[in-house]
Amino acid sequence: MKQYVIDELRPQDHEKVKGYLDEHFGPADMGNIYWIPVDPVLYDPKQASHEECHPLYFTVQLSSTSFVTELLVRTKNRIRCDCIQYATEDQFLWLIRFIDAIFERLEVMT
Repeated sequence: MKQYVIDELRPQDHEKVKGYLDEHFGPADMGNIYWIPVDPVLYDPKQASHEECHPLYFTVQLSSTSFVTELLVRTKNRIRCDCIQYATEDQFLWLIRFIDAIFERLEVMT
């Protein structure tokens, strides 16, 4: 699985990030999985045509010491579908900037 990982989170940074994710995307599934909606303007043609799969998401797994994002765009509506695929370059860049903005806003040092 392709992932973007931020590790070595300090306990106080974990709490900041958890609070932010709980407020904006929570509650977490299975205790530590968050679903981050992908901006629909970034859907590729196949993803855009699968309206029954919308919205599409990136998942984040937050542990006490790490923040792990799969680079797979997925839906909550199905386990398998052609629109579930690795992020396009635009989606990847959007995700990284989105995460960096959260960490910057929270003044989390990585």
